Amino acid sequence: MSVTLLALFKRPEGGDEALATFLSRYHAEHLPLIEQVPGLRSMSVDRVANAVTPSELCLVNHMVFDDRAAVDAALASDQMRAAGRNLREIAPGLLTLLVLEREPA
Repeated sequence: MSVTLLALFKRPEGGDEALATFLSRYHAEHLPLIEQVPGLRSMSVDRVANAVTPSELCLVNHMVFDDRAAVDAALASDQMRAAGRNLREIAPGLLTLLVLEREPA
């Protein structure tokens, strides 16, 4: 059963200009690094258009892997370490990273 690595990003301080800079660097710098992570089956990035309840979130990245072992291997990979270094530069303190496993019905 597939497992999702979910990256939730809070809006950076500094208003619309800071958000535009973050989004530009995220797409230009970070996503190419993530695309190289071993075991990544698919990825979708969504911008938060509107929050129905109070939220600081601005961006969500769903990364899908075959299973938990693939997620663990990806998290330990050189490619993910490079992506982590990039995020510490472009999005310090903005990331929450979750591993989601499907709940049985």
